[in-house]
Formats: sequence, structure tokens, C-alpha cells
Amino acid sequence: MTLAPETAGVPDAAGDRTVVGANLSLPLFRTLSGVLAGHPYLKVVVDRAEDTWHLLDTQAHPFHVDYIATRVLGMTREQLDARLDAFNASVYTDPERRFLLGVLSLHAEREADGTERPFLVLETTEADTMHGALLEEFYRTVRGRVDGRLPLLLKPANHGQEHELASVNEARVPRILSHELFGNRTRTCLNPGEAEGRLRHFRTRQEYDAAAADLGWADIVAMPCLPDDVPRVAGFVNTAPITPLSHTNVLASGWGIPNAIVRDLDDLVRQGDLDGAWVRYRVREDTVTLERLSNAPDLRQPAWHQQRIRIGTPLLADIPVLDLHRLRRTDRDSYGTKAAGLGELHHVLDSRTADLTAFYARPRPPRPDLLGHLAARLGEPGAARERLRAAAARRVADTVRAPAGVALPFWLHHLFLTSSPALQQGIGKLKMALELEAYDMVDPLCLSLQHLVRTTDLPGEVARAVTGSLPGLPGTRRLVVRSSSNAEDLPGFSAAGMYDSVTTVHGPGQLLDAVRQVWASLLSPRSVRLRHQAGISLDDTYMGVIVQEYTPAVLGGVLVTCDPTRREDFRNVYLNCTPGSPERVVDGTVLPQQYLYNTVEGGGRTVDVGSEGTDLPAATRAKLAELALVGRLLQSHFSEDDPDGALDIEWLMTAEGDFHIVQIRPYAR
Repeated sequence: MTLAPETAGVPDAAGDRTVVGANLSLPLFRTLSGVLAGHPYLKVVVDRAEDTWHLLDTQAHPFHVDYIATRVLGMTREQLDARLDAFNASVYTDPERRFLLGVLSLHAEREADGTERPFLVLETTEADTMHGALLEEFYRTVRGRVDGRLPLLLKPANHGQEHELASVNEARVPRILSHELFGNRTRTCLNPGEAEGRLRHFRTRQEYDAAAADLGWADIVAMPCLPDDVPRVAGFVNTAPITPLSHTNVLASGWGIPNAIVRDLDDLVRQGDLDGAWVRYRVREDTVTLERLSNAPDLRQPAWHQQRIRIGTPLLADIPVLDLHRLRRTDRDSYGTKAAGLGELHHVLDSRTADLTAFYARPRPPRPDLLGHLAARLGEPGAARERLRAAAARRVADTVRAPAGVALPFWLHHLFLTSSPALQQGIGKLKMALELEAYDMVDPLCLSLQHLVRTTDLPGEVARAVTGSLPGLPGTRRLVVRSSSNAEDLPGFSAAGMYDSVTTVHGPGQLLDAVRQVWASLLSPRSVRLRHQAGISLDDTYMGVIVQEYTPAVLGGVLVTCDPTRREDFRNVYLNCTPGSPERVVDGTVLPQQYLYNTVEGGGRTVDVGSEGTDLPAATRAKLAELALVGRLLQSHFSEDDPDGALDIEWLMTAEGDFHIVQIRPYAR
């Protein structure tokens, strides 16, 4: 039941404070609003037929559509569920729609004198396709009913609305883009979670390096940009902006530890004397807090201290170097997970027999599936499942390419290690130190072994096998040498950023050096310690190697087929990119451009323009939307045991606009 203007804010018998027709003041806003992403917000519905609007009590009505159907149109929930997609189309995409749906959120701008000036932002839902005239009508209607002392800005909800508003005078419709509104957000969730631990605040890398050896599992590490070699601890705090897809943030996701950007940490530490103190660290989508504890908590070692990651037994049979396109995912025990994943990708693109519709076929209550949405995305409305399967396979094969290259098997790594008595002796000492938990000896032994691996000559058989792969690759062109271990991309153990790749290789001599460097990365102090913590035996760990032709890129990046900060969101794919190599996205050296693409209803939006400071052209963003859809389709095949299991895909775009996938693996969740 809704309320008349004269009783605005007074709950009815059911406790519902929803208001119809009243002008909106700041006190009324606060009465009705909830909190989303740290900001008060209020859902609004403009009824064009009745020339009025509805201010929804957030607690009573979390969804616009439910409210309109049941409270305004008198439908039952069963009737709404039976025609939900058609009803959604009538309120989100029909150009002649009766209802205009949106959200008002309250923000504050800090003035020069330190005071804060409140202002409201109006936006629609992300899938809304309002054209320019309708957006202007929506804004003017709301503006006329909101307290004139409150500035009101319209925020386009997607790239389509940005395009529509380009022809609308900004004086008539003042606006703000999402990245302008949230780019300077003080606190941002990267990985939700909660931990109690000791806050260790490092303002520089030098401070961190001086204390790194003393960091333990009960520490919460805070610094501007955490290094890739950070140990497994209780939580991460980034004090400068960073993408959720950096190596350290992917590790946090895989480890299940709280992780956030807290740009005001210096103030929090100073006010609460938190540096070195025991704190409770909570990270949620809409709030991030650090609370000092009065006493040191009675902490027990976390479950991962007893963790034992299952790893497949490496196959060390005498098998050859193979072209990537000849591998399948079942070859992971001989060539490593990355090589097997790229081989499987070749198979999907070449055979076109894989079912790439499984993600959309899953029930999404109250919908039986999302196949109708997939048909719309593929331009095949009303198509049967078999036709959709064929259309999905065509779309993927037409959009992306798999890299040409070869895979070196574990067998070559094994031959190399067993050919050197010095290496065998060093490995024996390292195994003994790990068994005796003589951790003060582990790092020096690892460093010594890495040096030996890099400087020991390869047996003739191994060297010939490695350099013999060059005839299949352009000998005068630049090569990329990548790691492909059996100790990565495992449930509970992603190993993101743990092993080396070499991207500037020319000729046989540099190729041999690069292969040794990749092999040596398996024995880095950090990788050895982390694998030992996870119960992965040194005896079972081997390194395959991928050798690819280098492909020049104008744009490179990473996409994950989920929203990393909102795990229940099954619609969006999160995509990051930066000019040049995808490595720049994950190593934390730059802040990438960041996008969310809706692979159900369609559309996309810019989350952050990153270090570039400007958004990509509309045509490029449209191509990225196609790449995001392809990522979702590939998820159906590569996550066949769980079609909701997200993928982590590294990609690059050439000057000709072609997309190349250079890595495909499970995303640590």
C-alpha cells in the first residue's frame, strides 16, 4: 500500500513508507533510502500515464519490477514470474514505455573551505535502453519534484545512454559519468571477507622489504601497491587505486582473504593508532571498515595451514615437443595447465563442435534458463538450442584466435634436472630443509638452485628438442616463452604471478636461456614456500614451457567472466585493458581502463579510465563487448563441470582489430 503526500514517510500497517506524488526533500530521502556501495540511495518510478512518481521504501521494495507489477498493476507474483522477461522488456527497452525506472543516490562534494555540499545523482538500471528524449524527460520530471536546493545530475547507466545523451544539451540535462563519480572513491571492495589480525602499514616498498621476512599468517598488509611476492597473510589493504585483476588481488581471491582499496588509511591509522595494532578488517561490497581490538584475539592457525592441494601425478614419459593445436586439456599432466588450455582453445575454434551455450541453459529462477537472451545477443531470436549452439561456435571462431606455438613437455625439464649431480644435490638439500621446517635455510637454497638452473648447460638431447621447435616458428621474429606448470590453476591454488614469462626472445641462444629462466622460476623462494604451505610436494612439481610467436598489440588486457566484487552477479563480465601488453594490467605498474559488459541483456559501462585518463573510442568499446560475450561462451566449455565457474582470459588486440587469446584458465574464486 502506498501513501499520500500529506502522510509522506509515515508507515502503513505493513510498515511500508513508500510515497506517491510527494516532492522529495532531503529528510524524506533519508527516511526511505538504503545504502549501496557506501552511498544512500532511493528507487524511483515515474508513471507517465498518471503523471506522477513513486518513491519506494527501500526495505519494503528492493526491486522496481516487483513493485510496479504487484502494487501498481495488481499482478500476482506468479503472473509476473510467468512473463518476467517480457515484462522487463516493457519497462526497460520499450521506447513507448509507461514507466521510467531509476535510482537516486546521495553524494557530497567537498568545498574549498572543507564543508561538504550534498548533491543527487539519477540513473537507470544498467540494461535500460532509454533514448535521448526519454532520458531528458526522465531527468526533467525528477528535477521538477526534487528540492531545488539539491543539485541533480544524470549518470548514464551504459555506453548506449552516453551515446544518446551526446546530442542533448548539457545545460538541459547536467550529467556525470560513472568513472567521474566513483574514480576517487575513498574505499572500494576488491575481495569481500573478514579477518582479525595485526595491521602492518608500509608507506614505501623499502619499508616493506625491511620487514617482509617477519610477516606471518596473522598479519594484514597495507601499502600503496602490494608486491607480487607478498606471502600468504590474513588480509590485503591497498592504499592506492588498483584493479581487482592484478596478480596480488587474484591471489587474495584465491586465498579467500579480505582485500580492499582504502585511500584514507593514513588518516585511519593516525586517528586510531592502528599501525601494528590488532584489528578487525571487514570488506563488503558497500562498506570497508578497520576496527581496533582492545586485546589481541585468540587466533588459531587458519585452515590453509592444514590444506593439502591435490595435484595430478606428472607424466614423465619420453614424449615430443608438440604444436599447441595438437594438445587437449587432458594433456595437462604432461605439458602443464596453460599449454593444455591453449590446446583446448584451438580445438574449440577448429572443430566448432563444443556446446558453448551451457552457461545460458542453467536455471536462473524464476527463469528456466537464459537461452532467449543468448539468442538476442547472437542475432538469432527464437532459435532452437541446436541452432544456438552452431551460432555460438561461429561467433567465437569469428571473434578470437588462438596463438600459434609449441609446448615443451615435463619430460625435458626432468631430463635437465637429472642430468646434473649438482642440481640433484641441491634439490635434496631443499627437500630436507622443508621436511625439517628449517625455513631459515629454504630461501638461500632456492636462490642457489635458481642460479644453477640458469647457468647449467642443457644436455644435447634437451637442447636439440628445444631449438628444434624453431622450424615451426619464424626464426628471425621475436618469441615469447611462457610457463606452464602442473602446480598452478588448481582449486585453492592459482599461482597468479608466481612463475616467469620471457617476452623478448630472439634466436636459439636466447630461447635456451629463456627456457632455463622459466624452469628456474619453479624454484623461487616464494613459489617453493607457497606450494609447501599448500601441501604440494617438490617431487610432484614440474614445469612445461610454451613458445609462441610474439604478436604486436595495440591493446592488451584481461577479462574474467564474473564481477569480482559482486559474486552473485551472473550478468557481467569484467574486462581490463591498457595499450600494449596484457602483462601491464596484472603487474600493477599502471591502472588499466576497466569495463563491465552485461552478457545477458546486453550493454556495457566504463568503471575506470585508468592511467590513460581518457575512455576508449565507442567503436573499440563495442569490439570489447563482443570479446566479453565470447569469454562468456567459452566459459560454458572450459567450466563444463560448473558452468558458473569463472574464467580468467588474457588477450591482445592487433592493429588490424583482431583478438588473440594468449592464456585461458580458471579464475580463482
